[in-house]
Amino acid sequence: MHDKPKKKFWSRRDFLMQSGGGIAGLALASLMHDDRAFAQSALPGGPQCAEQFPGAFAPKPPHFTPRAKNVISLFMSGGPSQIDTFDYKPALTKYAGQPLEDLIGEKFAVRQGMPGPLMPSPFEFRQYGESGMWVSELFPHLSAHVDDIAFVKSLYGRSNDHIQATYEMQTGQISMGFPSVGCWVTYGLGSESSSLPAFVVMTDYRGGPLGGPNDWGSGFMPASYQGTLFRSSGDPIVDLETPESMTPERQRARLEVLAQLNRMDMEKYPGNSELAARISSYELAYRMQGCAPEAIDIRTESEATRSLYGLDDPLTEPFGKQCLMARRLVERGVRFVQLFMGGVGVQNTDTWDAHSNLVENHTLHAAESDKPIAGLIADLKSRGMLDDTLILWHGEFGRMPISQRGVGRDHNPGAQTALMIGAGIQGGQAIGASDEWGYKAQEQPISPHDLHATILHLLGLDHEKLTYRYSGRDYRLSDIDGKPIPQIIA
Repeated sequence: MHDKPKKKFWSRRDFLMQSGGGIAGLALASLMHDDRAFAQSALPGGPQCAEQFPGAFAPKPPHFTPRAKNVISLFMSGGPSQIDTFDYKPALTKYAGQPLEDLIGEKFAVRQGMPGPLMPSPFEFRQYGESGMWVSELFPHLSAHVDDIAFVKSLYGRSNDHIQATYEMQTGQISMGFPSVGCWVTYGLGSESSSLPAFVVMTDYRGGPLGGPNDWGSGFMPASYQGTLFRSSGDPIVDLETPESMTPERQRARLEVLAQLNRMDMEKYPGNSELAARISSYELAYRMQGCAPEAIDIRTESEATRSLYGLDDPLTEPFGKQCLMARRLVERGVRFVQLFMGGVGVQNTDTWDAHSNLVENHTLHAAESDKPIAGLIADLKSRGMLDDTLILWHGEFGRMPISQRGVGRDHNPGAQTALMIGAGIQGGQAIGASDEWGYKAQEQPISPHDLHATILHLLGLDHEKLTYRYSGRDYRLSDIDGKPIPQIIA
């Protein structure tokens, strides 16, 4: 005779933990399903470019009719000097050699030592176009497009630290752990393409930007929304080509087995958004094998187009290649393309961070980027794409009007100039203004939250309605105080 199994009795603590955890898990699974964080089932067979969207990338309607369908963001890492590029300040010549503190009647903080007096720009400025916008000699090609450009001259930030300032311009917050702009756009609109990522990131060939992957991360959102990194040199997408021994049928079978195993694990751990993102990325990668090689193959472009972007010059070729790829990607439905120009390497000139030699630094980086950016504007315009594509140019902060070590400029979060082109924006206008010396935003100060609210508005998204609930709070990209720039959305 066998002994009867003993009954297992739960303690009150065990009961509460099991029942409470189960209810919380159901609620979390429901919320993530509503947010389309989980990938759809693996598709049995069919073409790789089929119009079926995995998980988080399913297209969603905007809140209202958009003016822009896509965004190309050109981020100048290191902090370009507004007073040496697009914010002409003749007062710096008038008051050259005088201490700024005496003129403004207040002390100011400097990040590094050896602050000097007011220093005029070493670069000549001229007026261009019918609008008469002032542009430095650093940008001879871009100056031809001033009537297409809105110059936002009163953008400011909260930090003079590179990483924190970059976080603020990319995510709206100076600390890590928050979703980036491209992530919010993907969350709000999904993807236009089932075979390419909705959010693509390309970094400088010299290295990634300060802050690293947090600059394009998903923060507290599901990992599906984070940016997809394309390499800046060599093959943009690693291991995209299928081995000769792998037939489409075998690859499809492997993906289905992986998807099944991952779904089983996801049912066991429903809160694991990294796993949901992995399933979604497998499906997207499978489609990309059939479609992405064509999208990023710039060899198919004409010699005239390649020359327009500067691909025939070793100096402009790296950034020109990225700008041309950005055009090809938005042409094929990628919502948000983020380009970082300037990377963390071993030389002081690797970024726009001009502490020790302003002339050498800015001459180099302007020469590397001027023709590619002008080519991007001209190319989009000739193809009829500029009307519904937004181009944004800016850095993490501006630079001080005083000298540093006699030949450079220190960080200045108080004022920088941003350029906004396309998406029906009226060009040839200056929005806001910094003070007489370019030290602080004075007329119509514009915060990163205002800038982000403007980007969302152009894409047909109400920044106050685009929220994500996390830890008991509804978060917004524009936080609680952002407002669209009226001259941009007019």
